[in-house]
Amino acid sequence: MRLSLPPWRNLTRSCCSSGIFLCTMPHRHNNLDTSAPILRCEEGANSIDRDAFRKSITVLAAKVPSAKTGSVLKANAMKRMIMNLPKVRNVLPDPHGSEMQSRLVLLRVADKDQLTPEAIEFLNAEGCELLPHAVELDYTYWTVGSSLSFWLVSDKTICGPKDEILQAALPQELCDESPTGFTVIGHIAHLNLNAEYLPYKHVIGQVILDKNTKVRTVINKLGSIHSQFRFFDMELIAGEPDYLVEHHESDCRFTFDFSKVYWNSRLHTEHDRLVKLFVPTEGIIADVFAGVGPFAIPAAKNGCAVMGNDLNPECARWLRQNVSDNQVTDNVRVFCEDGREFIRTVVSKAFHEPFPPFTQWTTRKKQAKEERRLRDQVVLRGEKARSEPVPPAEHAPRNTISHFVMNLPDSAIEFLNAFQGVLSDVSGDLRAVYHTMPMIHCHCFTRYLEPAEAEADIISRVVKSLGYVLEEDVSLHLVRSVAPNKDMYCISFRLPRKVAFR
Repeated sequence: MRLSLPPWRNLTRSCCSSGIFLCTMPHRHNNLDTSAPILRCEEGANSIDRDAFRKSITVLAAKVPSAKTGSVLKANAMKRMIMNLPKVRNVLPDPHGSEMQSRLVLLRVADKDQLTPEAIEFLNAEGCELLPHAVELDYTYWTVGSSLSFWLVSDKTICGPKDEILQAALPQELCDESPTGFTVIGHIAHLNLNAEYLPYKHVIGQVILDKNTKVRTVINKLGSIHSQFRFFDMELIAGEPDYLVEHHESDCRFTFDFSKVYWNSRLHTEHDRLVKLFVPTEGIIADVFAGVGPFAIPAAKNGCAVMGNDLNPECARWLRQNVSDNQVTDNVRVFCEDGREFIRTVVSKAFHEPFPPFTQWTTRKKQAKEERRLRDQVVLRGEKARSEPVPPAEHAPRNTISHFVMNLPDSAIEFLNAFQGVLSDVSGDLRAVYHTMPMIHCHCFTRYLEPAEAEADIISRVVKSLGYVLEEDVSLHLVRSVAPNKDMYCISFRLPRKVAFR
């Protein structure tokens, strides 16, 4: 039994539910107070006054001969004295003279006494005059999170610092836990706000919209995932009511209506991990809960034969669209059935209607490109170019299932009893065909946070549903922490022969 844990598992769990780890720094640059002005908004406010977020800070400016500007900026004595505020220029034209004659180099102190002796000596030697200068900060300055740093851990999750605008606009009692991260799907920013922040949802949405030029729509999740079709209700809190998304992942393009299907960009790493396990020549991938194709499309692009299924008609619709858009129509067949029924019938469908043998090309475009390349090589050698297609390597037709993917963590384990007798119900002797039994990759949740306890919990539930003990190629992989007391795992095991032929 193999149990794999991602590297971040060793870090504190208090931050893991969103995949965000923050490293805060003071709202100061040396002695310059750059914090946003406090302008608390009222409960139920629909917007904030951007123009009200202005602040003027006074700094020292060294009036430097234009020809010496570069040497001042590079001098060792000035390294810690030059102002380095984000989005604020630290070299300006001299308002009282010609730019050809002098410039202002802004320093990160407000008083001469705050300069180091080395800096004062250097400036005097260069004949630089010190002048007060007002730096004007506005709403745009703070919305970039100017005074904090952070790590980005989750895929496609925009994780920022505690935004200074929100810290200044929200009530004091809500500032400590103010929203710091959100998921981006195409042009949509997706939040899951706690109840105490709902009266200020439009303010939060506006700030996110202002901060991110690629975001046009900001939505907040309402309630839990739809029990039958796996999508959640949502509300628009800022921007356009446009839920038709074009999203790119694993060199694939996905189009779908986010309000009607399920998509989770935080599973990008898991999608890639499983797809890398699939070998195009070994058989067919049966994706029981395929959604719009995050496993199916990348696998098909790698040359795998895939039978993708989803009960949600909208998922099946967009899966077909994505199959076409990514030019993998020869490698993917789409179904819209109950997962249990799909498991029981997909073996027969694969056996009686096999996929063509695997070739080295995964798309018509790649095939045409390879044929042109080989013809060009023939011409360069002075031989006559071949007009017929270049024959691919020969492989057997694919008529067996090599992997079942079951990415429905809330209830996938409950579908495992559908595998009982799954190979006995097919006309024809499959014992000779299935020399190697299929692997099953079943995603699930557990409330047990310790790895040993999580393993025991998951295996006991799998054995109970499957009706048989797990014997071969069993492994458990921690996918991510969903909540402070809830983890998502993927258990992989080879389907026991005695279960399949029961």
